[in-house]
Amino acid sequence: MTDVIAYFPGQGAQQVGMLTDLAEQYSEIRETFQEASDAIGQDLWALASEGPAESLNLTYNTQPALLTASTAVLRVLHSQSDDMNIVAAAGHSLGEYSALVAADAIDFADAVKLVKKRGELMDQAVPAGDGGMAAILNLDEAQIREVCEQASGHGVVEPANFNAPGQIVIAGAMPAVEAAIPLAKEAGAKRAMKLVVSGPFHSSLMKAAAEELGQALNAISWRQPKFPVYHNVDNAPAEQHEIANKLLAQLYSPVNWTGAVTASRPKANAAIEIGPGKVLAGLNKRIDKSLATYGTGDLKSLQAAVEIIQGK
Repeated sequence: MTDVIAYFPGQGAQQVGMLTDLAEQYSEIRETFQEASDAIGQDLWALASEGPAESLNLTYNTQPALLTASTAVLRVLHSQSDDMNIVAAAGHSLGEYSALVAADAIDFADAVKLVKKRGELMDQAVPAGDGGMAAILNLDEAQIREVCEQASGHGVVEPANFNAPGQIVIAGAMPAVEAAIPLAKEAGAKRAMKLVVSGPFHSSLMKAAAEELGQALNAISWRQPKFPVYHNVDNAPAEQHEIANKLLAQLYSPVNWTGAVTASRPKANAAIEIGPGKVLAGLNKRIDKSLATYGTGDLKSLQAAVEIIQGK
């Protein structure tokens, strides 16, 4: 039995046509998408496979589509390899919900409904265009916080994602984010650029959505995870009764992906990125070069990952 760490991607990993080659080979893909579609009354497979991209990239569509994609790939991995033993997991923002599904802490259908609601609330929290995010490369945390402090006269702006050493995302009111970009370049940033997102995610401005999301989280029948899931907010596993509070705090707190990978790393020497794309594999290489992370988002990658799991 091969011990692996499972990592689940968040928003940004989606693309029109994702998993279509896998769907031709494995029935679990379409079956999982049908299950999710039935749960929320929306044809998620048509959205994921045909788009248009403008619709798939809407937060309240992206979130259920990506969670479903990751769960579908996980089911394929289990069907192809009885030897896979997940000993730890983490997910980037939305991916944390996928990790909790994998750990059997929440029913899949409930999770799809929950992230659909989460996406709607995040979209509504700040009017479109009023908030944004920017990626800053090659500044450390102290420098980023100084840049945010300098730009704060234009509004709220805060670190939002600690993705990897030298790759930090800020979020906040659009005027403050725009003011922070030239300040970051003056401080020595290699790049500083606005991201194409619909809001200031993982900033304190998301607290406007907290009350209603909290109600939705507390309505779920959570179970004790079958393996440790390292949460974004504190990079520590949660007991059954703590999960809802950690997910709520995640809404308006920074995603510390660097910390999550570092904390889960001792559990195994290989990791599988379960879902579309290879975003996390790229980040993980910058966090810990000794941790091999294998993608699963296309047929060739998934088959290679299965061979790794089987020890071939």
